[in-house]
Amino acid sequence: MKDMKDICRIAVIQAEPVLFDKDACLQKAEQLTREAAARGAEFIVFPELFIPGYPYGMTFGFKVGKREEPGRQDWSRYYENSIVAPGPETDRLSALAAELGVYLSIGFSERSQRTGTLYNSNAVFAPDGTMSPVHRKLKPTGAERVVWGDAQDGYFPVTDTPWGPAGSLICWESYMPLARAALYEKGVSFYISPNTNDNPEWHNTIQHIALEGKCYFINCDMIITRKSYPQDLSTRAEVDLLPEMICRGGSCIVDPFGHYVTEPVWDREDIIYADLDMRNVYRARMEFDPCGHYARPDVLHLEVTER
Repeated sequence: MKDMKDICRIAVIQAEPVLFDKDACLQKAEQLTREAAARGAEFIVFPELFIPGYPYGMTFGFKVGKREEPGRQDWSRYYENSIVAPGPETDRLSALAAELGVYLSIGFSERSQRTGTLYNSNAVFAPDGTMSPVHRKLKPTGAERVVWGDAQDGYFPVTDTPWGPAGSLICWESYMPLARAALYEKGVSFYISPNTNDNPEWHNTIQHIALEGKCYFINCDMIITRKSYPQDLSTRAEVDLLPEMICRGGSCIVDPFGHYVTEPVWDREDIIYADLDMRNVYRARMEFDPCGHYARPDVLHLEVTER
């Protein structure tokens, strides 16, 4: 491994997006990023689909063999509030990261440059104002396919940082063992997980991954409440059936030994700060380095399509 800075001050943003409103989401992201940077954060992480929010519980009028026009209208509204990358919104985020001198990871609904497809995407913006290659979720989970397509490119990008490589897998991508291995092979020190997994069982998974990959697992979830949905949705009746607290959060950080650096935070917006000792990454790999001395490439080999 290359030399790394010993300490990284990280901020994990557990916040509620302003659903279906990309401008308001971007404004909130800027405000929270400035707040975290003012408290010394060097790496700032936002949840999955923070722009323009995760439309939990909505069907967009899809039934087997049938679509309904009110749902199509809501999907169109969501599409219009998704963003192109690169584009004006990512330019603002790049400028913000450069102004504050921070690394900034954020999830967003991405509009294809060429087609009408949306992607569940994540990107990291560096202090020099560059945007890393966008990571698109490989396989939207369950009914998410109603909204987002399978990634056709943008597989497993990593960002070089002073603390080692940073990569992301979005939500249930982390249940894909070979996808995890693809990040491990790139030597990630930060395994960034923007997600909406607010179930306790998820925490067994993230502790295992931190221990397996010998990396810091950055678990960044969001808060979603029913009042965040626009009142004038065409399918508002289905939203009104949802509970008031829809996604409880649970954001936290796990160290390369599988221990909580910060305990999960539930049921409220918060910025979680931690000073991470990056020496723990190589210390943890003394006995088990998943793609180093504990690997057997003569027996097991992972072939990854990169494009």
